Amino acid sequence: MGEVNFMQKDDISLETTRAKFNSVLKRHGELAERLSRDSDRTVFERLQREFEAACYSKTREICLDAEEWTDGLLATIRERVHMEVESRAVQLPGDPRSSPRSPLAEKITYKVGTKMICCLDGARIGIRYEALFGGYVREYYHCVLESKSFLQKMTVLEHTVPFFLPIREAENEFLSSNAIKFIDHVGELLQAYVD
Repeated sequence: MGEVNFMQKDDISLETTRAKFNSVLKRHGELAERLSRDSDRTVFERLQREFEAACYSKTREICLDAEEWTDGLLATIRERVHMEVESRAVQLPGDPRSSPRSPLAEKITYKVGTKMICCLDGARIGIRYEALFGGYVREYYHCVLESKSFLQKMTVLEHTVPFFLPIREAENEFLSSNAIKFIDHVGELLQAYVD
């Protein structure tokens, strides 16, 4: 009886080791794929240009308190992004939605603490994090969220967060159920890293 129990413990230990090894292989594959694509520097520069363009094209910037940063606001941003894509797809010359006074033509960026949230082309929501050190911005990091429709969950399309920070784990844990918590959690991870 003791021998059977010992063999079961060995089987469990072997399964645990196998699962850890598979996790390492999966992570290796992700890193190899990432290295074969754009380099991190190229992605950072491209996203930096996109965020700067979004800032320059804005018609309004809204600074929010922590209490105003809610799921309702994020839902409004998501809705705006999808409405913008739909309006561009069906836009005709002389269409009133294309006029600069139209609510759809208005470009808004939201500032919440050290985060800037904006609509990017292609039904994407961009978050730029300012990591502070000594009261000054030390580094910028970007995270781009995407959803195929307003009703589908958002996913992380691309980011400039250091690869060793657990952004994918945070995405799996928070993004589908509480996007605000995900966005804030990533900001806290980045700030802790810079500190």
